[in-house]
This record gives sequence, C-alpha cells and structure tokens, in this order.
Amino acid sequence: MTGLPSGLVALGVAVALVVVVWVTVLCVARVRRLDRLHQRTDAARVGLESALARRAEVGLRVADVLGRPDLRAVALAAGGGAVQGLPRRAEDGIHARELVENALTRSLGGVDRSALPLALLTEIADAEQLVLLARRVHNDAVRDTLGLRSRRLVRWLRLYGTAPLPGYVEIADPPAAAVPPPFAAPTLIVPPTRPDPVG
Repeated sequence: MTGLPSGLVALGVAVALVVVVWVTVLCVARVRRLDRLHQRTDAARVGLESALARRAEVGLRVADVLGRPDLRAVALAAGGGAVQGLPRRAEDGIHARELVENALTRSLGGVDRSALPLALLTEIADAEQLVLLARRVHNDAVRDTLGLRSRRLVRWLRLYGTAPLPGYVEIADPPAAAVPPPFAAPTLIVPPTRPDPVG
C-alpha cells in the first residue's frame, strides 16, 4: 500500500489548522459582540423603564391638577402598580406592560392641555418625547441583538449562552395633537439692504 506523500499530508494538516484557528477567532469575536449587544439591550431597557416611570409620575401630577381620577388610576397602574418592571422577554409579560402603557398614552392624549400650567405642559411634553426616544433606542438594541443571534454560526454553536432572547417593546406614540409644537421662535426681522453705490 502506498502512502500519501508527506508534503500532501502536511498541507492537509496545515489547512485544517488554519480553518480551526479561523473558526475559533470568528467565534470569539461573535461572542464578544453578542455580550456587548446584550449589555446594550439591558441598559436600554433600564433607560426605557426610567422614562416610563417619569411619564407615569407626570401623569399623576396632571391628574391631580385637572382633578381626573380616571387618569390617576391609569397613571398609578403604569407607574408600577399593575405590572412591576419592564420584562426582558416576551414570555415574561412585555405584552401586559405594553397594554398598561398604551392606556396611559391614550389617557394623556385625551387631556385638555390648555388647562395645564406652562411648567407642567413642558414637563409632560418632555416626558413623552423621552419615552419615544428611549423606546427607539431599546428597540434598535433589540433589533441588533436579534440580528446577530439569528446568524447560523451563532445558532449552531449556541454562542449566546444563557442570555435570554430580548423582545421589542411596542408602545403607541402619543397623538400628534397631544404633543405641542416647540415654542415659537421670535421672528427675525432683517433690515432691507441698500445697494452698494457703484463708482
């Protein structure tokens, strides 16, 4: 029986070694990226939770100023009375929290904002904008995490470890009429220009 030339065997071993090293480096890079994405998703979730808590607090003050017990009940439920915390996964009850927050959005959208003091009006607009921004940041982080977790190598080798699969948070935007336009900037009056004398 004739054996393979030693040069061919050495070449095969070298190619196999290069492939193993390449896959190992790729796996390490993916694991590090996944870890950073999961940390980013968790931080965004905490930011969204604080923005929702602030909006519920402002909703309570609006209910007190306007004397609306229905709005107060919804704001209390959104502030943590009905559903504590913002779950990480859909299986943990994100849908229940979305329902409570959407009820608060609808209730705040139905408020006659002309009856509110200017300071409270500004605060409610800021709180609503902060929730919109925090939700976008959170959902962007979730999208990036899910995108990397859906790659074949990550799924086949389960590179995500024990990290839970994050879920999107779908909260309705406030009605356009509820968010006041920015305060009107003063009109800039530009004096007419005189033509330069020629000559």
